[in-house]
Amino acid sequence: MEIKYTMQIEDYFNFLAENDIRIKGTRIGIETVLDEYINNGKTPEAIADRYYTVTLEQVYATILYYLQNKEKVGAYFEDYLEYCRRSREEYEKNPLDVVLRLRKLKKDFQSL
Repeated sequence: MEIKYTMQIEDYFNFLAENDIRIKGTRIGIETVLDEYINNGKTPEAIADRYYTVTLEQVYATILYYLQNKEKVGAYFEDYLEYCRRSREEYEKNPLDVVLRLRKLKKDFQSL
């Protein structure tokens, strides 16, 4: 008797926390693939080429998971983008000392 296993789309992912879904076997979050696909218009093949630890099958699984769960995954992705926006804003308000020094050096160099 042969036992067949039907893989579920969720089997492609590790659900580490409400705001942390990773592609199984990688350190890449689904937001990385979705950002490339949705915001940057990259093809699944281009995404798999760029992130060599992710297979083309995993990229397609991520996109399919998004399409099957648009509301939930869309909210997850929007939360991620908002987190990025707030982080950039905070970084610009309080840049590291080394960044300030580099900016000054760049300004000084450009004024030569």
